Amino acid sequence: MLRLGKSAALIGLIAAVAAAGACGRGSGKKTIGLAVSNLQADFFNMIKQSVEAYGKQQGYAVITVDAKGDATTQVNQVQDLITQNIDALIYIPAGATAAAVPVKAARAAGIPVVNVDRSAEGAPGDVYIRSDSVRATKALAEWLCKQTGGTGNAVVIHGQKGTSPEVDRTTGFTEGLKACPGVRITQDQWTERWAADEGNKIAQDMLQRDPTISIIFGQADGIALGAAQAVKLAKPDHKVWVVGYDGDVGGLKGVENGTLDATVTQPTFTMGRMAVDAVTELLAGKKVVADRPTDGVLTTAENVQAFLKIHP
Repeated sequence: MLRLGKSAALIGLIAAVAAAGACGRGSGKKTIGLAVSNLQADFFNMIKQSVEAYGKQQGYAVITVDAKGDATTQVNQVQDLITQNIDALIYIPAGATAAAVPVKAARAAGIPVVNVDRSAEGAPGDVYIRSDSVRATKALAEWLCKQTGGTGNAVVIHGQKGTSPEVDRTTGFTEGLKACPGVRITQDQWTERWAADEGNKIAQDMLQRDPTISIIFGQADGIALGAAQAVKLAKPDHKVWVVGYDGDVGGLKGVENGTLDATVTQPTFTMGRMAVDAVTELLAGKKVVADRPTDGVLTTAENVQAFLKIHP
C-alpha cells in the first residue's frame, strides 16, 4: 500500500513532474494521457475504446496506460505521462489509496485533469464524468423489492472499498431497500479488483454460511457473473436473484440468457466521448461545468436487446 501523505516523496514527485511538464508542451497535435485503473474490466476497456476512437477523430494523440488495479503503479505511470509532455490527463483512479497524487502532480505541471467514473478524494479533477450510481442502484433495489414480494435475505459483494462508485452504489442500494423492510442485508464483503473470480469465491462462502440467501447484489457485472456461477454450483432449493451493475457486454449477455436477473447499463461510450469534449473545453480555456453525471438505466430481460444492439 502506498503511503505518501505529506512526505518528501510526494513533494519530490510533484516538483519533478511540474518541472518536466512545464518545459515541453508546445504547438502541434495535442496529446491526451489516459490513465486507466484496470483494463481487465470490460467497463474500462469500453471507455478506453471510446476515448481513443473519438480522440483520434477530434485530432488528438492518445497515450493509454493500465495500472492493473495497483495505485503505486498508476502514480508512476502518470509521472511518466507528464514527462512525455501530455496536454491533458483523463484519469480513472486505481482505488482510493493515493488517488489524489496524480491529480496534484498534473496540476503542478499545468495539466488539466478529467476524472471518469471515479474521483480522487481531496483532489478532484477539473471535470468529473460519472454515472449517477446512487439514483440507479436505488432503482435497482426498488425493482428487486417488487420482484421478491418484499422479503428475503440480501448480500452485497462490493467493489474496491472507498472508491466513489463503491460508496455511491452502497448508498443507493441501501436507500432503495427502505421500500421493503422485509428484505435485510445480512452479509457484506469487499473485492479488490471488481472481478468475477472474487465474486465467485465470496458468494460461495456467503452461501455456505447462509443457504437462505435470496438476493445477491454484485456491484459490477463481473462480480455478479461470478456470484451467479456460485449460485449454480450451490443448487439452492429456492430462487436466488442475482443483479449487477455496469451493463458491459458480459453483463448484458448474462441478462439476456438469464444468468443475471438485472443490471444497470451505464452510457460507457458516451462517457468516453464526454471526457474528450471536456479536454477540448479545458484546453480552450473555457469555463466548464465540473460535475457531469450521466444516467444509468435499469436493464432487465424486457429491455436488454436494445443495449445489446447499440450500446450508449
